[in-house]
Amino acid sequence: MARTVTGPTDRVVVVGAGLAGLSAALRLAGAGRDVVVLEREDVPGGRAGRIVLEGSSGAYHVDTGPTVLTMPDLIADAFDCVGEEMSDWLELTAVDPLYRAFYPDGSQLDVRADVGEMAEEIRQVIGPEEAAGYLKYVDFVSQLYKYEMTDFIDRNIDSPFDLLTPNLARLVALGGFRKLAPKVRQYLRDPRTERVFSFQAMYAGLSPYDALAIYAVIAYMDSVAGVFFPKGGMHAVPQAMAAAAQKHGVQIHYGTTVTRVETRGGRAVAVHTANGERIEADVVVLNPDLPVAYRDLLGRSPWAVRRLKYSPSCFLLLAGSRATYSKIAHHNIHFGRSWKGVFRELIDEKRLMSDPSLLVTNPSHSDPDLAPEGGEVYYVLFPTPNLDAGIDWVSEGPRYRDEVVRVLEERGYRGFGDAIEVEATTTPLDWERRGMERGAPFAAAHSFTQTGPFRPGNLWGENVVFTGSGTQPGVGVPMVLVSGRLAAERIVGRDPLYRSRALR
Repeated sequence: MARTVTGPTDRVVVVGAGLAGLSAALRLAGAGRDVVVLEREDVPGGRAGRIVLEGSSGAYHVDTGPTVLTMPDLIADAFDCVGEEMSDWLELTAVDPLYRAFYPDGSQLDVRADVGEMAEEIRQVIGPEEAAGYLKYVDFVSQLYKYEMTDFIDRNIDSPFDLLTPNLARLVALGGFRKLAPKVRQYLRDPRTERVFSFQAMYAGLSPYDALAIYAVIAYMDSVAGVFFPKGGMHAVPQAMAAAAQKHGVQIHYGTTVTRVETRGGRAVAVHTANGERIEADVVVLNPDLPVAYRDLLGRSPWAVRRLKYSPSCFLLLAGSRATYSKIAHHNIHFGRSWKGVFRELIDEKRLMSDPSLLVTNPSHSDPDLAPEGGEVYYVLFPTPNLDAGIDWVSEGPRYRDEVVRVLEERGYRGFGDAIEVEATTTPLDWERRGMERGAPFAAAHSFTQTGPFRPGNLWGENVVFTGSGTQPGVGVPMVLVSGRLAAERIVGRDPLYRSRALR
């Protein structure tokens, strides 16, 4: 049995209304706890935020964080805990294609969730042998998901010995602990398919040449299980979760900054806010970035946190534009000629990409209401090193913004710069100012020594519980939703009959 908090658990204070904090709050409310959520911003969401860019033709509604939604059954699970149906709160549509990949040789590949359609796409663009390899790859990642989810992702882990299950042997036999890139090449020989089914390692903060093959499970979550988009944008997810939580008695106080957690020995007894309030608690759940929460709220910096190495960061250009590009889809990946070199530059050499690979999301492609009539929203993500690189983003930011526009126009977005009506940028320095250690929105990298039981645990002392991407199981919207449930289970225990919709 996993450890749980000790002492009374009737009153829980959750610091932060991010996806993980809201996931925990819904589950705790469903278990009969008195839950108070304290959020420093005026809206829920945390990293899944929203800004409104006012242009001369109207308002552009732009998500500021994750843009790819996978595994929506994990959201539905949270609604289930308070007896609600997700469909009553969120309108989700399947994104098709999931991604449109553009390659430097001029070819393109549409990634689809339907395995038969994807195999046919690969057959037509690349050839029958590669399509056959893809089908074998799908079987591999599907088995990975089956063996990983139950024993290694969807449960609290207190010790490496907790991993000693029959599924561990199955993962070893599958080759899950080999390096990702060569494992993918067992099935996919063409560089185009290899890239589009291994770039997800970047979400884990690693090169596919360094990541373990078990991280191919991320490719399963989006490239096989599917990608979805909520009406109103990604920010609609935390808005819906917060509203459902409030309906079921959760008190959410916005514009409330927590400055410290008051402890006596190893027990939290209250939280203090910037406006001088002292709010007593039986249990405290911390949703801020884990190292920041330790340092700023608990006044501690344990070795398990000090030793961490962090993922690369990213530069975002968020634009409201009058330009429309007929060849793009909702999510678009543009690969440069360099591939291995991109990861060497970002991770090993800690410098900006000389031949970028990048993501362009066009959310108004699926929801035109996000932009005024005749307008489009563009979310442009360029991976960058984190702040360990020592880049002066105060001076580099404006220059790099122009470089981003230049590369976009070079990759086919003609007139992109001139068509921008209103824009906002986010640099690694901005991510740090928003509370992310080292300016890394993807948190600590998922190297072997920072994964599973070796990642900072989610329980401190007698009654402080962490949730979010900095703790177990890790980074990504599905993982932080799971982390919210794991945090709740540290407080109320695990239902032995529980089985996530994602596993049914």
